[in-house]
Amino acid sequence: MVAEAEEIEIRGEAKREIDYMELLRKDRLPHILCEGCGIGTIINSLAKALAEMSIAGEIDLDKVVLVSGIGCSSRVPGYFNLDSLHTTHGRPLAFATGIKLANPELKVIVITGDGDNISIGGNHFLHACRRNMDIVTICANNYNYGMTGGQHSPTTPKGAKTTTTPRGNVEPAIDACKVAAASGANYVVRLTVLVPDEIKKAIKKALRKEGFSYIEVVTQCPTAYGRRNKMRTAIKMLEYFRENTITISKAKELEEAGEDISGKIIVGEYVDRDRPGFLRLLGLIKEEKVKEKKEVIEVEEIEVDKEKVEKVIKKLMKPKARYLIEEGKAEDLEKIIKEEDKK
Repeated sequence: MVAEAEEIEIRGEAKREIDYMELLRKDRLPHILCEGCGIGTIINSLAKALAEMSIAGEIDLDKVVLVSGIGCSSRVPGYFNLDSLHTTHGRPLAFATGIKLANPELKVIVITGDGDNISIGGNHFLHACRRNMDIVTICANNYNYGMTGGQHSPTTPKGAKTTTTPRGNVEPAIDACKVAAASGANYVVRLTVLVPDEIKKAIKKALRKEGFSYIEVVTQCPTAYGRRNKMRTAIKMLEYFRENTITISKAKELEEAGEDISGKIIVGEYVDRDRPGFLRLLGLIKEEKVKEKKEVIEVEEIEVDKEKVEKVIKKLMKPKARYLIEEGKAEDLEKIIKEEDKK
């Protein structure tokens, strides 16, 4: 055991503040990931999120299950000292659905990749979103099938070279976040490995929410994808992410201006809503009855000078005052009103 010397269990009720590294299985090291692979960042962010939530008493690590399919990212659960299930290609969401329905108390987290999730697993992905199944899915999008030879995937950018598109990909890439949002997921966000702390926050937020949560993390794969696209190192790929990443609001602004954003990585929260999850629809989650307390507050009658109120309203309705209100310039507005009062 990692913490055997201190005779403290990692899982179950924490007797002290656990280090996130204690959630990882040292006996599985060295890992199989290539040098410069971004999946390690996802492992770090997930471990930190779970450790922090465990310390805060928000999550019981004995009730966490990690599920994966096939691919580089699907090896992630094996490095965690948690219950996990390594399933077949494209089917992690199907297995995860069964686990969650069999034991609704479990927190089920699916670790998947762009090929496993959106290509062969696309059908399960659509219906997990449609059902708003109470599962958190983390998709490592590295633009190709990294483990099986670097073939192009549904998210491979147009024009990019892979082993199956040596002259450049002619197919348009699918936007998994838009698909998830349109299909009914409660929480959908896209981030890149450049912001590990934001990934951690997104995981924590997703674990607190009801329904289906989808976190896409755009990650580098210099070995299979990068070297075929003039980005032979992780640094080169990270520089590419930094130079081509824009927010959802910025993307909208550029589109309205008629600019092409097809080559951009659009990050941010695509949807954040609180529709009932599938377990609630099935009646597996009981509604908590909240007793409303009616408080009677005695309020003293206040005499209002109607003439003064009308004057203030007239001042606020003037074009300059309205502009300052819209811009949130309260101090400037106050100065104008005081100047008019002096006149």
